[in-house]
Amino acid sequence: MTKTVGYMLAESLAAHDIDIIYCVPGESYLGLTDALSDFPGINLVVCRHEGGAGFMAAADGRMRNGRAGVALVSRGPGATNAMIALHTAYHDATPLVILIGHVERKDIGRLALQEQNYSRLLSDITKGVFEVLEPIQASETIARAFHLAESGTPGPVAVILPEDIFDAPAEGPVVKPRAMPMAGPRAEDLDQLAELLANAERPLVLVGGALATHGEAASAELNRLAEAWTLPISPTHRRPHLFDADHPNYGGYMGIRVPKPLIEEMKKADLMICLGERMSDSISQSYSFPAAPEPQLTMVQVWPDANEIGRVWRVDLPIAADPLAVIRGLLARNAPEASEARKRWVSGLNAIHRELLAPEWDKMEDGVNFGAVCAAAARHVPRDAAITSDAGNFSSFLHRYFPFRQTQCFLASVVGAMGAAVPMAVAASLRRKGKRAVAFVGDGGILMTGNEIATAVREGVAPVIILSDNSCYGTIGMHHEGRYPGRAYDAAIRLSNPDFVAWAKAFGAAAVSIETEDQIEGALAEAFAITDRPVLVHVKSSAMQASAWRKRTMPLPAA
Repeated sequence: MTKTVGYMLAESLAAHDIDIIYCVPGESYLGLTDALSDFPGINLVVCRHEGGAGFMAAADGRMRNGRAGVALVSRGPGATNAMIALHTAYHDATPLVILIGHVERKDIGRLALQEQNYSRLLSDITKGVFEVLEPIQASETIARAFHLAESGTPGPVAVILPEDIFDAPAEGPVVKPRAMPMAGPRAEDLDQLAELLANAERPLVLVGGALATHGEAASAELNRLAEAWTLPISPTHRRPHLFDADHPNYGGYMGIRVPKPLIEEMKKADLMICLGERMSDSISQSYSFPAAPEPQLTMVQVWPDANEIGRVWRVDLPIAADPLAVIRGLLARNAPEASEARKRWVSGLNAIHRELLAPEWDKMEDGVNFGAVCAAAARHVPRDAAITSDAGNFSSFLHRYFPFRQTQCFLASVVGAMGAAVPMAVAASLRRKGKRAVAFVGDGGILMTGNEIATAVREGVAPVIILSDNSCYGTIGMHHEGRYPGRAYDAAIRLSNPDFVAWAKAFGAAAVSIETEDQIEGALAEAFAITDRPVLVHVKSSAMQASAWRKRTMPLPAA
C-alpha cells in the first residue's frame, strides 16, 4: 500500500512528540483524520467550536515546557473561528501550530467554497504561514513550523493543507525535529548585571512568560536568587504562579492596574530587571512604569529574542538569553552582603503585598462578594492544581485573594481574550492527568466557550468551574463610569442569563449554587469532592462590587 501525504503528516506529528491534537472536524482534512486512526498514541480531541479548540491548543503550548500545542481546523469559517486563539498565542508568546484545511490545489484563486488567502489573513497574528502545495514539502514544512513556533519569541505558526494533497503519494523521508538553539548570556553581561544589583538600593525584579516556559524546574533556582541577592520578586500579569505568594521576598503582583499603595512604593525602585518578561502596556501600567520610550529608572531586560528587546523601551542592559541561564549565571557569582536599606526595601514591599492579600471584604446586599469565594477556594484548590482564568473584573478578586503557589500552573489569555478559561481547564485536565484543573470565569465568558464542558464529559475529565454571575459585563460598566461619570450605561452591559445549574447538568456535569456567603464553604467542599465529571459552582455575585478594588457608583436598575 502506497504511503500517502496524510499518513506522512501523521508520522511527522508523532516524530515531534505530539500526543494531543484539538480539532473541530472538517471535510477539508479528512485524509489526515483517516491517517491519524493508525496512530493510537495521538489523542484527537473533538471540540465544539474552533475557538475552544484553539484555546486548548494554546494552553497545551503553555504546559509542554516550550513545546507547541496543536490545533486542527477546516478552511474558511473554521480558520476564522480559531483566530482568537492565534491572537492570544501571538501576544502571549505561546508556541502553537495550527493545521488548516484548504480548497483543492486546482481551485486555488477561483474563490472556491470557503477559500481564503491565509498568508494575508493571518499575517498579523502568526509568526509564519506555510502552504504545502507539493508532497515533497509536507514533512519538511511540519518540521519548519514547529521550529519557528518554539524558537526565539515563541508564537503561532499556520500550516495550510489543500484537501487533495492528503491522498497524494508521499515523497521523501519523515523530517526529524530540529535541535532548538538556546541563547545564553555573555560573561560581560552577567558581570554588568551583578554590578548593577550590587549597587542598587531598591531593585525590582519582574518575572514573566519566558521563565514560565521552564515550569517548576526554575522555581527553586529563582527562590535561591531572591534569597542570595536579597531581591523582591514580582510576578507579572497573568503569571502569578511564578513565585510563592507567601514567600518573604514576594514584592507584589505586577498585574493590570496595580493598587495605589503598591505601585507608589514600586515606583521608588532604582533598578528594574525584566527577567523573562516581554513587557506590555498592561504590565507597565499603560507605559508609565517603566515610562516609554525612556524609562525613569535603570532598566535591564532578559528575553530570548534580541529583536524584542528595545522594541518599545530604551533598555540600559539588554540580554538576549534564556532567563534561567541568567539566574544560574548570577547564582554562580558571590552575592554581596545586603545592606539594611535593601532589606527594608524588600520587607516593605512584602508588607504591602500581605496587607493587600488579607482576607477582608465588604458584605454586599445584591449578591455574594466574589472575593469571599476566591479566599475560600484557596483552602480547597490543591497545591498542584492547574488554575485557569477568563478575562474580566471577576478575575481581580482571584488575584487579590488567592495566594498562588509555584507548584500550581496558571493559564489564561494574557492579552485578555474572553472565553479562554473553560477550554484551558479542559486542556489542563488532559495534559496533567491525575491533577485537578479549576477554572474561574464570568457569566460573559462562559457562554462564549462554556460548551466545551461537553468535550470534558466526552474525554472523561473533571474540571471544577467557578462561575461569577452578576448578570452584566462588569468591566465595561467600570470603564463607562470612569469615562462618562453620572451617565446611564446599563443598557450597554446587562445580560439575560440562563439557569446555569440546569445548563451545566444538561451536559452531564454536576452543579452547585452559592447565593449567600454562608453557603460558600459547603458548596466548595461538595464540588471538590466530585471527581468523576465536570462540576459547575454557580455564584450569584454582586454587581455593585465592581472589582476587588472598587464599587459601582451608579445604582443598579430596578429589577
